[in-house]
Amino acid sequence: METAPEPIPTGSVHPLRWFGIDLVCVAVFTLVGLLAHGSPLSGYLSTLWPFLVGLVVAWMAPGVRALPLIIWPSGVIVWAVTVVVGLALRWATGAGISGAFPWVAAGVLAVLLLGWRVVPEVIERRRERRARYL
Repeated sequence: METAPEPIPTGSVHPLRWFGIDLVCVAVFTLVGLLAHGSPLSGYLSTLWPFLVGLVVAWMAPGVRALPLIIWPSGVIVWAVTVVVGLALRWATGAGISGAFPWVAAGVLAVLLLGWRVVPEVIERRRERRARYL
């Protein structure tokens, strides 16, 4: 007996829309971090760019662009690459990664970059469940 392939969430055909959500997540992470520490907003772009580069590198993966809505592996790839590249660039440029910052950055970006992907996942599973009972 042949099994049907797993359905692809309908929104996967326009990956730039989903890249935009990830971009907003990274921008919010940066803004909230600056505000929480009382840092001047003039440093926003210098804080944002390393993580933005990490996000772009993550989205270069063909699998991420093909299936951006799934948590595993696409969401995890986006999160991990964004964090690792962002922290590496901060370290390389002397911007600092001391103390709890790497852990906080990884945690907050996990919640943001993986968290929004839960919504389409839940919607798709509910549709599948309803379709089985119709």
